[in-house]
Amino acid sequence: MSLAVYAPLAGTLTALGKVPDPVFAAQMVGSGVAVEPPHVDGPVDVVAPVAGTVATLHPHAFVIHTSSGAAVLVHLGIDTVRLKGEGFRTHVAAGEQVEVGRTVITFDPSAVRAHGLSAICPVVVLDSRPGSTQPPSVTGPVPAGALLFSWAAL
Repeated sequence: MSLAVYAPLAGTLTALGKVPDPVFAAQMVGSGVAVEPPHVDGPVDVVAPVAGTVATLHPHAFVIHTSSGAAVLVHLGIDTVRLKGEGFRTHVAAGEQVEVGRTVITFDPSAVRAHGLSAICPVVVLDSRPGSTQPPSVTGPVPAGALLFSWAAL
């Protein structure tokens, strides 16, 4: 099984090891990368990085199960669960089928930062082996919808 995972939002591609959360940084929930949203005012649309079924949906995070059985987590910011949904708007429902690029959540990274929280967004293949994702050769700025990484189950 091979999976291509696309950028759920524009920003700067960052290694998971640089995420200010030990669970993501140590790849305890899985391998992947993170996207640091740009420092602009206003809301940002976060889109589905893979096609599949929205298995879990919170204002600050979602998981999409793919037809191949892999599950991809997108987490919007660190410790943003503390905001209790403030500044986040969902556009889909749990159980809904989505295609790559479908808007799932809108949030304001500047508002997250104004609360003293990191707006970085880890994108992880759940339960994958640490280091098992293969990032593209491009680093630095990435547009929404660009290939973030590929993953192959062993």
